[in-house]
Amino acid sequence: MRAVDPRLLRQAGPARGYLTVTVALGGAGAVLILLQADLLSRVLAGAARGTGADALSVPLAWLGAVLAGRAAAAAGGEAAALRAAAAVKSGLRRQLSAHVLRLGPQWLGGQRAGEITTLVTKGLDGLDAYFARYLPRLVLGVAVPLAVLVRVALADWISAVIIAVTLPLIPVFAVLIGWHTRAQTQRQWQLLARLGGHFLDVVAGLPTLKLFGRARAQAEVIKDVTSAHRKATMATLRVAFLSALALELTAALATALVAVEIGLRLLAGHVGYQTALLVLLLTPEAYLPLRNAGAEFHASADGSAAARSAFEILDTPVPGRPAATTGADVDLRREDIVFRGVSLEYPGRGQPALDDVNLTVRAGEHIVLTGPNGAGKSSLLALLLRFVSPADGVITAGGADLDRIPADHWRAQIAWVPQHPHLFATTVAANIALGQPGAQRPDIVAAARLAGADDFIRRLPRGYDSVLSEGARALSAGQRQKIALARAFLRQAPVMLLDEPTAHLDPASAEAVMTAIGNRMADRTVILITHRPPPRTGRFARILALDHGRLSDLEQLGAAPGQPAGLAAMP
Repeated sequence: MRAVDPRLLRQAGPARGYLTVTVALGGAGAVLILLQADLLSRVLAGAARGTGADALSVPLAWLGAVLAGRAAAAAGGEAAALRAAAAVKSGLRRQLSAHVLRLGPQWLGGQRAGEITTLVTKGLDGLDAYFARYLPRLVLGVAVPLAVLVRVALADWISAVIIAVTLPLIPVFAVLIGWHTRAQTQRQWQLLARLGGHFLDVVAGLPTLKLFGRARAQAEVIKDVTSAHRKATMATLRVAFLSALALELTAALATALVAVEIGLRLLAGHVGYQTALLVLLLTPEAYLPLRNAGAEFHASADGSAAARSAFEILDTPVPGRPAATTGADVDLRREDIVFRGVSLEYPGRGQPALDDVNLTVRAGEHIVLTGPNGAGKSSLLALLLRFVSPADGVITAGGADLDRIPADHWRAQIAWVPQHPHLFATTVAANIALGQPGAQRPDIVAAARLAGADDFIRRLPRGYDSVLSEGARALSAGQRQKIALARAFLRQAPVMLLDEPTAHLDPASAEAVMTAIGNRMADRTVILITHRPPPRTGRFARILALDHGRLSDLEQLGAAPGQPAGLAAMP
């Protein structure tokens, strides 16, 4: 483990002012240590010589001022370092959130959300110890010993030589122990992240676990992981305590060595009393900052381990080529979307999710996409949503390569209703207006009415101002689906992607929603995944079938083998 992580220091840009104050106050503290030792030795030597209280009053007053100055410098340095830590943590959390959004749901689906949550919260909080205590102690560990060594050398060169020879022993022992600490701390952090992730999984799946009688078994798993984390923590603490013992013993022996030699020379009359006092007072101050830095090194190890995990996520490349601005003016109200030989593969799957797909989606066209489970329907929508990139082939819009169109500009023109929409812990109105910030209440109500959600929303305790719980568990699956549909209807996007939008609706509601899509969305491009036939509106004139990643266009609805039930009955 490095004494100073350069990547963490590069993250400290927003906190540079606070770190500068911390370093400046640390330097001031080093100067005040020298003044304190000089004044204290003068006062003690004067008292030993029988100097009167009046003569010692001025040095005593200065000594009090120096002590107050040291306390103020230490407090100010720690306060500035805490502000620096807060700025770095905030910056890292913003970067992690933005990068995870760029990596997309496909990457996130392969991670454990609980581990990332633990990292961004508890994990990065460990940087407080790194910036507020370890770095200031490290600055003092460089500045104070050098200053003390120079001052002692001016007073007594023999003692300075002994200090200079023994001083490097402390960082050498700290480095040797630090190599062992790194593996222990990394294991401790991994177990903590695993514990957080598993606990979140258990809470989310508690109804299923209770139903199948597996809640107690999962509690035992949590107990095992907790026990492993406890053992790893205790092992890390043992290393920290042994490190403190080694550093304290080394410093004590070195200080004793200086004390013995200066005492013998004092008795022999080879050194003055005040000089001996000065050396004895300064010698512990030379070793103390290094001992403190070694102790805080272990306290900051958790934050450093979490930071390494954060940097691993930040180093994960975003799928696809970097977006340029060449297609920024693409308008999906009039531009066609074209798939040319597009294939998509997921790691660990034996066959491609999409295989050599060729498709032209004309502006304003309504398309039904059907096929068995696992045929690649949702994968095609994931490509259009820019959650994944093609393994082969190209997707263009208005002649521009999709990867050359900024993702934000592209997604701003798309409304999406997934199979399992997520509702946030805020008001119903805010959930509907998610994709249309600043939408007026009449527009929100109109979108809800179009989705068939207005009636049940008005029956809620506070209507559109009712606050939903996380995931809106109090609502039925059909009600959540209707709110998601209202969200898509409100978003005035030229392209609508609907993944089984009527799966949780009763037949009458499903018929009303499909009719609304067919009639009210006539000027938008709609791609609809469904296992039900669309209503007899004539808008869904084009039916596409996917099977094992291969796309076919069903021109004759009753003729395709393996078609879903109900298609043959459509006009």
